[in-house]
Amino acid sequence: MTHKKSSNQIDYEKSPITKENPMVCMTQHQTKISLHIPEHDPHAVLGLHDLPASNSKVIRLFRPGASEIMLELFGTLTHAHPINDSGLFECQAPPNTTFQNYRVFHQNGMLAHDPYAFLPSIGELDLYLFGKGVHYELYKALGARITLHQGLPGVKFAVWAPGAKKVSLVGDFNHWNGLTNPMRSMGSSGIWELFIPALQEGERYKFEITTQAGNLRVKSDPYAYSSEMRPATASVVASIHRFQWNDKPWMDTRIQQKSTPKPLNIYEVHLGSWKKKDGLFLNYRELAQELAVYCKSMHFTHVELLPIQEHPLDESWGYQVSGFYAATSRHGTPEDFQWFVNHLHENQIGVILDWVPGHFPTDDFSLREFDGTALYEHSDPRQGFHPHWQTCIFNYGRHEVSNFLIANALFWLEQMHVDGLRVDAVASMLYLDYGREDGDWIPNLYGGKENLEAIEFLKHLNSIIHQRIPDALMVAEESTSFAKVSYPVEEGGLGFDMKWNMGWMNDTLRYFSKDMIYRNHHQNDLTFGLLYAFSEKFILVLSHDEVVHGKNSLMGRMPGDLWQKFANMRLLYSYMICQPGKKLLFMGGEIAQWNEWSAFRGVEWDLLQFIPHQETQRLVRNMNQFYMENRALWERDFHWTTFEWVDFSDTTNSVISYLRKADHSILLCVHNSTPNYHDDYFVSLRNITSIQEVFNTDAFEYGGSGKLNPQPRIARNEHGHVVGVHIQLAPLATMIFRVSFVP
Repeated sequence: MTHKKSSNQIDYEKSPITKENPMVCMTQHQTKISLHIPEHDPHAVLGLHDLPASNSKVIRLFRPGASEIMLELFGTLTHAHPINDSGLFECQAPPNTTFQNYRVFHQNGMLAHDPYAFLPSIGELDLYLFGKGVHYELYKALGARITLHQGLPGVKFAVWAPGAKKVSLVGDFNHWNGLTNPMRSMGSSGIWELFIPALQEGERYKFEITTQAGNLRVKSDPYAYSSEMRPATASVVASIHRFQWNDKPWMDTRIQQKSTPKPLNIYEVHLGSWKKKDGLFLNYRELAQELAVYCKSMHFTHVELLPIQEHPLDESWGYQVSGFYAATSRHGTPEDFQWFVNHLHENQIGVILDWVPGHFPTDDFSLREFDGTALYEHSDPRQGFHPHWQTCIFNYGRHEVSNFLIANALFWLEQMHVDGLRVDAVASMLYLDYGREDGDWIPNLYGGKENLEAIEFLKHLNSIIHQRIPDALMVAEESTSFAKVSYPVEEGGLGFDMKWNMGWMNDTLRYFSKDMIYRNHHQNDLTFGLLYAFSEKFILVLSHDEVVHGKNSLMGRMPGDLWQKFANMRLLYSYMICQPGKKLLFMGGEIAQWNEWSAFRGVEWDLLQFIPHQETQRLVRNMNQFYMENRALWERDFHWTTFEWVDFSDTTNSVISYLRKADHSILLCVHNSTPNYHDDYFVSLRNITSIQEVFNTDAFEYGGSGKLNPQPRIARNEHGHVVGVHIQLAPLATMIFRVSFVP
């Protein structure tokens, strides 16, 4: 029995092409056919397909608007011809044809193998792990990755867009035409993929997403390693695997000293404004060289960078991230940033990144409503929109979203060798009512205000990081009294290594902003923090947040005449160094900058032509060195045995004194917060056997009045028992003494 061919079928059996004569493509059809390209699976129609009935194969190409297409088949150029008016072309090929035997011309003129002749470039295990939210190297599977696929070089593209009706790859290579390169859906995973042979580093691209409602959204790649310089927003194909790291000694030492007490003195830096050249951004390599020299000379152990992940708006300082996996192109390429980290490590300086998992901007090219649905954010604005910052809030309860963020943290720690992450705005993540009025937030399932999904996300994040990178440093910027932020997850904590002490910062700056004659009424601002100083593992911070938005610079807050302002700055910094907790100072504070920090103006280095600013910088440098060399200031930072009050009750003179202790050394710290000088001030200390002044911020070299203590006198009572010491109490100064006691 024979079957009559339908009118929309092609009579391939009558085609002249054979294995022996492979260069002849179909020249014409009696009837144009109707062939639909499935939006979810273009590979089902396009590419190379078997024709069992004719013992041959067919190559199908899609070029809307083209009248003819040339391709190379077995090394010879030949024609493919249209089979309908939609832009679909065909060329019959011999039965032994494989994807390696033919190449097609892309719209930019590049001759390369056919993207639609390849198997999927993302594996089943990748899809499974991603669906469970535990693909910790997700950045290797998604995004644009230079690779060998089925033995051929090119770039594999993959993007998560489960709500999309169709996803197309657009870029320079196809003239940004969304019809040319539709992507293939990988089923229920929501991932779309496409491999483009022969593409190389530097190609610009985006994803054109057709929503279920039929609207087009053109999005940058959430997993891109590189992006265009703002205000342009295209993603850029880049490699992170070419760089040769030379920081193994640093990384090995980091592991070996993980549990060893050590000083931590952080210099907080905004790369875009630390230094500029003719008003332009410096490259990561230039910044690395200058920062390494400066931090070593100033005795800082680490730099902490305000967010360097790609962001569209300079005014956000990097806190509204659009490219979580891309080091901002303002300062160069991913390889330039790797050089930055490597160079600082070679100079014994650690690198901490500000990391922003709390929110993301609403720009159309970025994550918001990525596939036409609330994909990365909550759909309800009471959960998904941040009223303070006008940004979107991540949906931490969605496995794929938490996976996106956890893999991102691991990317910077493992692939880019950074030493730690300072997690921004943790309080905004922990509380559902953060920044909201009554009725503008949704309680958790128990009726409380805690964001249970965010809490679980943070525990998951810190657990995996400490499992994979035990020596990584995870720091929380958390401004409330949420319990056990810096406790291990196993002990009911969030799992952070340390927490910024925001309470200490606020109390201290409020105190130092007071006129000196009123400080005796506010001494509690200095003493209250010791009630909770060991409830968490704290970092004391004088950060960027305190020198912006009308708060004035640190120097600008100091009361008094010119001499007193500089003396107060010396007192403030030395007070922070002496208190329990690790240390952080934002750039500009070390030179007593007068103006508020501006991301556009930067640090006012010209001030160093004036002697008082030189003296302040010298004070910070020498104070940092003193801190590094004296274990009593850091050996037991997180335990109450490091601290003992000597006197916190002298409110009349606004003086406090206390001991800082290590296993084999003890320091006495005395702070005088008024400009009054006392030539014979008594400090009650029993059983002291020796005392020597080892630092005094009132020294002439720092711009002080020179009221030093070359020979403090030990005082005895009428029975000959040691009861204390007599010192000169320098004005607006910190005096530090090395002391010994009767065993």
